[in-house]
Amino acid sequence: MSSMRNAVQRRNHKERAQPAQREKWGVLEKHKDYSLRAKDYNEKKKRLKILWEKAIERNPDEFSYGMLSSKTDPHGRRIQDRGNATLSQDAVKLLKTQDAGYLKTTLQQTRSRLEKTEQQCHLLNDLVGVQLLGGGNDAKSGRHIIFAVDFNEQNTIGSTPREQNVSASNQGNLPQPSQLNDSDRGQRRRNSISMDPCLLAREEVNTSQSLKQERIARKFRRRQREGQESLLKALKDREKGLRATEQQLEHGRARMINSVGGINKAGIKWKIRERKR
Repeated sequence: MSSMRNAVQRRNHKERAQPAQREKWGVLEKHKDYSLRAKDYNEKKKRLKILWEKAIERNPDEFSYGMLSSKTDPHGRRIQDRGNATLSQDAVKLLKTQDAGYLKTTLQQTRSRLEKTEQQCHLLNDLVGVQLLGGGNDAKSGRHIIFAVDFNEQNTIGSTPREQNVSASNQGNLPQPSQLNDSDRGQRRRNSISMDPCLLAREEVNTSQSLKQERIARKFRRRQREGQESLLKALKDREKGLRATEQQLEHGRARMINSVGGINKAGIKWKIRERKR
């Protein structure tokens, strides 16, 4: 009978979900969730009640000899010994030597990175024009970055050799301004005014695209320069902190071997006098 009872399909009991208008409150709380929350609340309530009773029944004149040797921090918490073993002088000297070596290595790495960042900052500050090739109109999609000396070179970088030859031949075929008379100048002016509207629209589109590309490149260079300046400032601060830490560590090592002076327990300053030669 039990096998037949298990073979019959049973109804799937589903839990009620959170309504659509209350989805911002998260998953709908079930009875088991409420039970856990209520249990935790009651335990905390009992604990607070016990602490409150201890505070009410506290004796202000209570004293024990352990209070003489114990210490507390500014917040009133008791400071206890952690059980750490005291190291010998030789062990401390060895650890300080290792710390000094680590600081020197880190300081050298920071200085080399600082020099590279300074060179990049100088390069970005001295940059006049940048032409992006091999990608789209934005600075991120450009595959090749060519550095130009001036804007004239920047305008000639993007054109193909065939276009450069055509432009050069056209410039050579055009008559010089000194060879034109008044009638020729007037005719050229009328021809320029009565230019084809399609050519004018195409020229305006090309001009707007070049201006947009130049604006995007200028914005990209500005962001890159700002990032390099912030990195340079962080590296300078890091180098300054490492140098101060190294000097403090060297001074501590010198005091351990009595090669420099200091202040004793009585507050008296003393220093090592070198033997006169």
